[in-house]
Amino acid sequence: MRRGWVALLGMALVVATGCSPVHRPRVAAQVAPATGDAQDGIASWYGPGFHGKRTSSGERYDQYDLTAAHRTLPLGTWVVVTNRLNGRSVRVYVNDRGPYVDGRLIDLSYGAAHAIGMVGSGTVPVRIVVLGSEPPSEPQSVLFGER
Repeated sequence: MRRGWVALLGMALVVATGCSPVHRPRVAAQVAPATGDAQDGIASWYGPGFHGKRTSSGERYDQYDLTAAHRTLPLGTWVVVTNRLNGRSVRVYVNDRGPYVDGRLIDLSYGAAHAIGMVGSGTVPVRIVVLGSEPPSEPQSVLFGER
């Protein structure tokens, strides 16, 4: 009898709060940023410890590819990242989430960080500009011969 009352009380609580027994968090629909949208912030890079592991997009992380992690840009977005200290830029594909350090805007692969000259410093101020979700019209050059 006691179990019956507990179950009934639980169901009444569910009905009263408007929740279903199976809770699924509400996820806001991702709105693709407009081409040309820009953000300024600090970039960092990640590499060897993650090489070969799965990214948030399900792809295997290759530290030599020109990829990036961003907290809010939709996976599959292409952006140009410009090192504001030396003016060097690289086009990267967002295929991961992060960075998970406060105050950082984007986490670049080792290959992308190398391309803009920030490997030694670890972090640099950058500007990122959204290109869209289509791959760039011209192929990216390969920075390193063998992987």
